[in-house]
Amino acid sequence: MDNPDPHPSVALEGRLLAHRRLLVLLLQSLPAARQAELAEWLADRSIPRDGQEDPGAVPSEAGAIDLALTDEFRLLAEMLSQSS
Repeated sequence: MDNPDPHPSVALEGRLLAHRRLLVLLLQSLPAARQAELAEWLADRSIPRDGQEDPGAVPSEAGAIDLALTDEFRLLAEMLSQSS
């Protein structure tokens, strides 16, 4: 039985957190060498590479998505490194 959530943004955040935790758990199950490769890959992508000195200086939807992506990669890299 589906129960409509009065706060869809809260439900979405909860789902994203669950996916993040599951992904980190799956990454942790990999051999150490592969974990290290993926941690480096995530760290490399956690820094915006748009050439702007201040990436938030000119707000745009594309910029917001890029910042969210880099932030998520950073969080995943941190969670993976804390598990080691």
